[in-house]
Amino acid sequence: MLYYVTGGERSGKSSYAQNLALELSDNPTYLATSRIWDGNHRARIDRHIADRDERWDSIEEEKELSKVIKNNTTVVIDCVTLWLTNFFVDTKNDIELSLSQAKGEFDKLLKINATIIIISNEIGMGVHASTEIGRKFTELQGWMNQHIAEHADQAILMVSGIPVKIK
Repeated sequence: MLYYVTGGERSGKSSYAQNLALELSDNPTYLATSRIWDGNHRARIDRHIADRDERWDSIEEEKELSKVIKNNTTVVIDCVTLWLTNFFVDTKNDIELSLSQAKGEFDKLLKINATIIIISNEIGMGVHASTEIGRKFTELQGWMNQHIAEHADQAILMVSGIPVKIK
């Protein structure tokens, strides 16, 4: 089962996804996709891990998500935006190559017998990016969101903390 949870910044996506995971499993996994950029970022991540209780397993993986998700588990992937950033940076901002690599990895997730709750951001609904690189990333994010939503069993748009089922 694939759940896709999307919305704007601070719309309640992570809380919703984590509560859903706890409804579906006594021992869910939180898969963080963020690259560790510096010591402050590491401390922030450590605080987030500490916020989850003993029921949670935590994994960090920047790109190859399919290699760390086990069969018959419930996994929250947080988040597509940070995950795509890793591809975008590593390809030197090549949209087509980043999208191809991300779709290839995402498609591997569809073959795993697991309940996956994947969180993403609707960054194209906000302020228009003022830089070319920002506009390129917004396009990448939008295309990847469409790909994920197409394959999702359920899609939820979070608006001001309220889940709106869109699929």
